[in-house]
Amino acid sequence: MKNIRNFCVIAHIDHGKSTLSDRLLEETKTISQRDMKDQALDDMDLERERGITIKSHAIQMYYHHSDGEVYTYNLIDTPGHVDFSYEVSRSIAACEGALLLVDASQGIQAQTISNLYLAIGHDLEIIPVLNKIDMPSAMVDEVSDQIIDLIGCDQEDIILASGKTGEGVADILAAIVDRIPPPDGDTDAPLQALIFDSVYNSFRGVIAYFRIMNGTMAKGDKIRFVNTGGEYEADEIGVLQLSQIPKEELSAGNVGYIITGIKESKEVKVGDTITLRDRPCSESIHGFEDVKPMVFAGIYPIDNDDFEDLRDSLEKLQLNDASIVFEPETSVALGFGFRCGFLGMLHLEIIQERLSREFDQEVITTVPNVSYVAHTKKKETIQIHTPADMPDPMLLDSIEEPYIRAQIITMPEYIGQIMNLCMDKRGTMINQNYLTTERVELTFELPLAEIVFDFYDKLKSISRGYASFDYYPIDYRKSDLVKLDIKLNGESVDALSSLVHRSKAESFGRQICKRLKELLPRQQFMIAIQAAIGAKIIARETISALRKDVTAKCYGGDITRKRKLLEKQKKGKKKMRQIGSVQVPQKAFLQVLKLNEG
Repeated sequence: MKNIRNFCVIAHIDHGKSTLSDRLLEETKTISQRDMKDQALDDMDLERERGITIKSHAIQMYYHHSDGEVYTYNLIDTPGHVDFSYEVSRSIAACEGALLLVDASQGIQAQTISNLYLAIGHDLEIIPVLNKIDMPSAMVDEVSDQIIDLIGCDQEDIILASGKTGEGVADILAAIVDRIPPPDGDTDAPLQALIFDSVYNSFRGVIAYFRIMNGTMAKGDKIRFVNTGGEYEADEIGVLQLSQIPKEELSAGNVGYIITGIKESKEVKVGDTITLRDRPCSESIHGFEDVKPMVFAGIYPIDNDDFEDLRDSLEKLQLNDASIVFEPETSVALGFGFRCGFLGMLHLEIIQERLSREFDQEVITTVPNVSYVAHTKKKETIQIHTPADMPDPMLLDSIEEPYIRAQIITMPEYIGQIMNLCMDKRGTMINQNYLTTERVELTFELPLAEIVFDFYDKLKSISRGYASFDYYPIDYRKSDLVKLDIKLNGESVDALSSLVHRSKAESFGRQICKRLKELLPRQQFMIAIQAAIGAKIIARETISALRKDVTAKCYGGDITRKRKLLEKQKKGKKKMRQIGSVQVPQKAFLQVLKLNEG
């Protein structure tokens, strides 16, 4: 066990984690030159297209040290975007050390600090690495000073490297042996293994990835999942390289996979503990906390017959991404679907894309919103996930919305614009702290609902990409929220309802009405599009009727002949409006929801 090292790579998005991981795989000859490709560990097309890591990836490497020993490295490459921080927390729970990667041209960013605190909280040994030193804009001395201020290390502890040229990679591999401690487990104790990830294979069922804390696991063992209580046989166990390598036995300190032939995805929970049926461990491992969804949206199949297929797809996706939560719900306009919880808007977008690509499920997503807490006059407390859950205003005493504390790190010249953006989003400034003369950290308290849609994009555009952003939830606070209904000819469309702050309700209602006027096809009768709060209409647009020229065949004669025909048409339109219903095409739903991104 003294020759095993478990470590992860943590950094802000786009600081070169995947590229550096490629160089580590090359240097240790884990991957041949012929099989090498950029972002070798990112196996999703989506990750390659967007150049981001969505999933954490585990891989085993063998390193020949100068002392003649061969060391086993278990590397877990993690995502850097704030929406995927749950993946990072799971990876950290399975490691003893972390490579803290900082881009020499961009310096320390908000997500770097956030992930670093996570790692320090788990007592991980931190190895600071300054990446991209080959770039012309690299500020090696300045960024080194930032790292020293942040973690209190010495100048010589920082490894200078370049994922592109491979410089410094040998130093990193040597430092892993020297600085990261070996795992401290007991191979003779009862088996205790933490499940930190799982995937679904249509031929072999659920494959769980685990890290053994104590004990030994062998092929054919009768095992039990502590929290779900399921008992199975270990059909195959092994280690993760670019492919799965079966082994007869794995002992404490190792990272590997197990196949038990489970076909039901809900029988495996990420964060569960594996133990032996006949010699169970006394307690489960406290791996990582339950995920807290930030954004809720309804996901509905375009055809209602696909409801069960969508459920299966979401369950399989949940195996691979434990941070998505969902429960069934119904909508008058869209039929049966699911209310899903996501960690942010990028997460929602990625899930939608994965449902389409991996499971061939085309879905409609409703207006995303956050969860609120309502207090009624009868002293009841109600959790509100959708506008339909909102109690009657007559019974409502107060409503609270979730607040977050946001850390924004930027250059001094953008402070004014960023403060304006946060104030516009009902934010309160808490603190302003100069990290260096060129970098300032701003702390704001903001309502979560205000940052859900376009905050991140606006922040990037006003700071020309230099501002970085991270947040964590703090509490619920009283707020003046109203339910905004969209009505077509007096009928409410529940899929377009939303909860908004009273001060913004009117402008938001106007925007939606205008957008619907552009998108809805014209009918033979007039359509009134209205935005309403309760019985009060706050915005209205009208789509005029398609008009057939009924007087075309009338030539000459008295005007009353034409008038008679027009009156007859008017009556027909009135009758049609009473019995006609307005169909909202699927495309219009999707377009209206994009309104918030513009």
